[in-house]
Amino acid sequence: MAQLFKGRYAARIEGDFVVFLIGMRIQQLWAVHKWGPVAAAMPRMLRELMHQPELGLLHVHSYWMGRTVLGIQYWRSAEQLHAYANMRDGLHLPAWKAYYRAAANNSAVGVFHETYLIPADSYECIYANMPRTGLAMAGEHVAAVGRMQTMRSRLGQPDGDPPSAT
Repeated sequence: MAQLFKGRYAARIEGDFVVFLIGMRIQQLWAVHKWGPVAAAMPRMLRELMHQPELGLLHVHSYWMGRTVLGIQYWRSAEQLHAYANMRDGLHLPAWKAYYRAAANNSAVGVFHETYLIPADSYECIYANMPRTGLAMAGEHVAAVGRMQTMRSRLGQPDGDPPSAT
């Protein structure tokens, strides 16, 4: 079981980073021959990335929700994410080509991704009585004191009354 950190914590990461959501949705449960290889490809790619931290993956959380599998990935840079996606001797390109051969022209399985470029100091997060998770796994897990105490201060804004809408 993950260690529980009592109290309030935040996450801090140096510089810009990328949040990459990637997933698949099983539309036809009986078409295992179509979605099974897609589902099996991701763990192999993640093992490859975790064994080669220089490729830029900082951390990933995977979730299963009904028919959808989602990975929330934290990357050091968009350039490293793009380089991995196009790496000729990596596992991604063969998996992508196999997906297109087996499943892209039918509706048995769908895939998706979303990429968010996060500039330094333009994010905030809080974890209360939680194990280390999310960005705190990709970056530094810090006590939510001082500058890390409020949402506004974590975002580098002055605390106080919100601006009036005039």
